[in-house]
Amino acid sequence: MLASLARWCVRRRNHVLAAWLALFIALGAGLVLAGSAFGDNTKLPSSDSATAYELLGRAGSAAASGIPGTIVWRVASGSAVSGAVRGQLEPALDAIAAVDGVVAVASPFTPAGAGQVSGDGRTAYATVLFASTARTGAVKQLAHAAAGAGVTVRTGGAAFTNQIPSEIGEIIGVLAALAILALVFRSAWAAALPIITGVAGVGLSALTVMLLSHLIAMSSIVVSMSALIGLGVGIDYALFIVNRQRKALRAGADVPTATATAMSTSGRAVLFAGTTVIIALAGMLILGVGFLTGIALAAVVTVALTVVAATTLLPALLAKAGPRVLRRRDRRALAAGAPILADPAGASEPGGFWAGWSRAVQRRPGWTAVGALLVLAALAAPAMSVRLGSADASSDPAGTATRDYYNTMSSAFGAGFDSQLLLVAQTPSDAARSDWDRFVAGLPGVPGVAAVSPSMTVGGPALSMVTVTPTTTSQAKATADLVSRLRADAAEVAAGSQLRIHVGGTTATTIDFASALMAKLPMFLAIVAVLGFLLLMIAFRSLAVPAIGAVGNLLTMAVALGVTVALFQWGWGPSMFGVGGGAPLEYVVAILIVGVVFGLSMDYHVFLVSRMHEHWVASADHHRAVRAGVADTGSVIATAAAIMACVFASFGFAGLRTAAEFGVGLAVAVLADAFLLRMTIVPALMHVLGPVCWALPASVARVLPRLSVEGGDPARSPQLDPQPKTRPQSQPQVQAGAGRPELVGARL
Repeated sequence: MLASLARWCVRRRNHVLAAWLALFIALGAGLVLAGSAFGDNTKLPSSDSATAYELLGRAGSAAASGIPGTIVWRVASGSAVSGAVRGQLEPALDAIAAVDGVVAVASPFTPAGAGQVSGDGRTAYATVLFASTARTGAVKQLAHAAAGAGVTVRTGGAAFTNQIPSEIGEIIGVLAALAILALVFRSAWAAALPIITGVAGVGLSALTVMLLSHLIAMSSIVVSMSALIGLGVGIDYALFIVNRQRKALRAGADVPTATATAMSTSGRAVLFAGTTVIIALAGMLILGVGFLTGIALAAVVTVALTVVAATTLLPALLAKAGPRVLRRRDRRALAAGAPILADPAGASEPGGFWAGWSRAVQRRPGWTAVGALLVLAALAAPAMSVRLGSADASSDPAGTATRDYYNTMSSAFGAGFDSQLLLVAQTPSDAARSDWDRFVAGLPGVPGVAAVSPSMTVGGPALSMVTVTPTTTSQAKATADLVSRLRADAAEVAAGSQLRIHVGGTTATTIDFASALMAKLPMFLAIVAVLGFLLLMIAFRSLAVPAIGAVGNLLTMAVALGVTVALFQWGWGPSMFGVGGGAPLEYVVAILIVGVVFGLSMDYHVFLVSRMHEHWVASADHHRAVRAGVADTGSVIATAAAIMACVFASFGFAGLRTAAEFGVGLAVAVLADAFLLRMTIVPALMHVLGPVCWALPASVARVLPRLSVEGGDPARSPQLDPQPKTRPQSQPQVQAGAGRPELVGARL
């Protein structure tokens, strides 16, 4: 099927290129007309904070759905609310209140805002509640325009801290990938085609995702996160196909035949690998978290379109390039009628560095595997102390606007100024209200509480609310402990009465997100591990190969999380990436790392083991097949890993903490997976296990569907069978051991 599609794309290459161009134009025009509709859906269903917001929303409180921002000013001398300062700031606050999308402005120039002035009187702030973040830029301009004459103005809070990642790092990553491809292929066309294919797939998916934001709730961060995933897998997928096509050309095939061969082998592996990534990302839907659903769907669309680009656009581009994907020396040799590669199917064992490495692994498989496992374990160890949350302005780089805002507010109002908690109480009776009053009266004495606002009713006496200001920042573990303590105390006070108290606020919502995701993470890991095992068992009709792959996938996930914890939570590396100091891992990062690493690990495992199986089919010599598989794929997997690491690591310099954590963690995981796991541990274990790697109980083999990852004739597969009398004499015989169930070899 893929070979036929490739031949059609080669014949109709101009039509294919025109269709892709038309798609870009159509989606671009649609985006110009409709725009995007990104939003922030951060409420977590069935949580204490979500219940608090729901009660406030029913009562008509703007705090239930508004996005808060803060405008703070500090005077060099005198009072921040003096007549002169009021004449300077109040007109700006009035103008801000009139901006479309602003729900309310709480000013310190009113009696209700007396608590918004610092103890020394030199600092004051106003809170602005937005319905959306669409006009925060206009509000920021109005606020900063009021500065001057000894008055310094800063803006901060959730509404003003939406960061747009820099594209410089992304460009650097693509250029680095291009340089690596040029060094490996020694052909400008061969180097450019994977980049063009990857960028085209990501560009088309970005336009699609922006339009889908009208139908699916998505955060604006999905574009950069999807681009990170799409660039990595898109370039890699194209690389494997281009590499296989070059081998066919060097063996003397013409361009249409070489392209069809590449698509029927590596193209099939790309399709399988892409499907596993899509399944892994779609698995995030089981978590039932609104904004993660949007990210998962956007990533699924991106990976799907990169696969489409690799299987349609790339064959057309290969047809346009023709033999120019080869280096000049190879083209001259072919023109003289001398094929360079006599065995494109891989029956002969390749040479070179990776051939030497594969022989070294075979000589000491046990010690080699143990050494590599120890290195991976050391990288993964920090994952045991992972703490999910959300970094606040206290961890932002010194000198940035958000850090200056934090310094101004914290010095005047304490470190917990921006981590306020909303305690919402259902008080349907006089007894419940009396219990609530006693509870509020005791709040100032709770360890970790800096201030408590007066209790106020919301929409009637049946609902009351107070604001609690912690002594610590929102990202601090002490703040999470305070939330737990308040909830425990609230449950104790409400026991046996009609009083119900719920702790909400942005900080509590973040804590609830982190707790919910940490609770579901083991289930998610179990699902992807089992899923990986089943997919690989179907693909390779074996038990050992999928078991090694599934355990390897989990180990790579642990490495990604461990490195991210050490660099960004422990604070070993944030400064070099320009994202400030140590802070809890962004809760979205842990889930995304699990989903994406699963897919990427499966990619390398499929490409490596499928090549081993080709040699196993050709020679029926297991150890030789393992050696030849490593030797044949080592260079391309190493190149692919280096490219993907460059692309991922480039997002570490995007200026966005979430992208930096995700990109750097994936970059290290990809390198560890390719070099330590796939090129070292996997072949070592397969040498130790021997031909039983390709064995499958007959009862299981009968019910499994037959799936060919790299193409070929299933009848050619060697068999492992403890009953040689029933095996045709042409089949290689391997004694499996007495008393064991029948094992049959698997054809891909």
